[in-house]
Amino acid sequence: MPYFDAPLEELRAYRSAVVAPDDLDEYWQEAIADGRARSQPAVFVPYRTAVYRRLEVFDVTFTGAGGDPVRAWFLCPQGTQGRLPCRVTFIGYGGGRGEAAEHTLYAAAGYAELVVDSRGQGGSWTSGATGDPGAGASGPEAPGVMTRGILDRRSYYYRRLYVDAARAVDAVRSHPAVDPARVAVTGGSQGGALAIAAASLVPDVFAALPDVPFMSDLPRSITIADTDPYAEIGRYLKVHRDHVEQATRTLAYFDVAILGRWATAPALFSVGLMDLICPPSTIFAAYNWYGGPREIREYPFNDHEGGEGFHDVAKLRWLERRLSV
Repeated sequence: MPYFDAPLEELRAYRSAVVAPDDLDEYWQEAIADGRARSQPAVFVPYRTAVYRRLEVFDVTFTGAGGDPVRAWFLCPQGTQGRLPCRVTFIGYGGGRGEAAEHTLYAAAGYAELVVDSRGQGGSWTSGATGDPGAGASGPEAPGVMTRGILDRRSYYYRRLYVDAARAVDAVRSHPAVDPARVAVTGGSQGGALAIAAASLVPDVFAALPDVPFMSDLPRSITIADTDPYAEIGRYLKVHRDHVEQATRTLAYFDVAILGRWATAPALFSVGLMDLICPPSTIFAAYNWYGGPREIREYPFNDHEGGEGFHDVAKLRWLERRLSV
């Protein structure tokens, strides 16, 4: 796939034209406060199986937006002494937490890790276990959710998902094996957006590692990306011609190019310069406005898969350097 976005020199300087709503801060303070007011202690149930001989695995339930239950996996090295740095991992669009066996890399490297289900998703490429009670959904579904509640910023799907992300950080900090001061957030695509949202809404996280982040520079994304998930919004607005202005207003509250300005944690981004799903300019929009110290790894010949295993190694090395400071 040839390059289709702006030249790299322009991408590195690109700034989104999205304007933050006047009440953005008030909106998210209220959303996070409401989520925390409804919280219950996270429950960590040992997941017993002979497969995990050197790891401890827990099936986790914590309360997210609206007090709704959210599922997750928690993994850490067996026989942990003291408190460990922890990575909170968010999942890409359509996927769920899957099987615990899919998430053993960081525990094998000596970290704790919380792998967070995405409410109402997990019906596309990895299985999920969390419904979306806020929309009357009792279990995971096949996507998409991009237009669920899009005409009202208080009922839009991503309000619940972003609050779930912030609450995941709160939940994992309660585990005795986790050092609350060394919790990093990460994920790819939708998971990258959730990592930025979590770093923005819980400003004392240790680090953020968003890969090819979604939900950035949304007015541009939904007009230049012709593949799902962004194309879901385009198809909706093609039919509902009178909803363009209201949908655009709603989306501004969830644009991580805006929210990321609040983040202060050091961040390592990644981008595939041939990415057709999350166009490179939209990823640079999030990167260039990110509020904390930041670095980015560019993968010139990669699409939405980004750096994959190569970048996993880069992230481990980057985190080790941060932890040694």
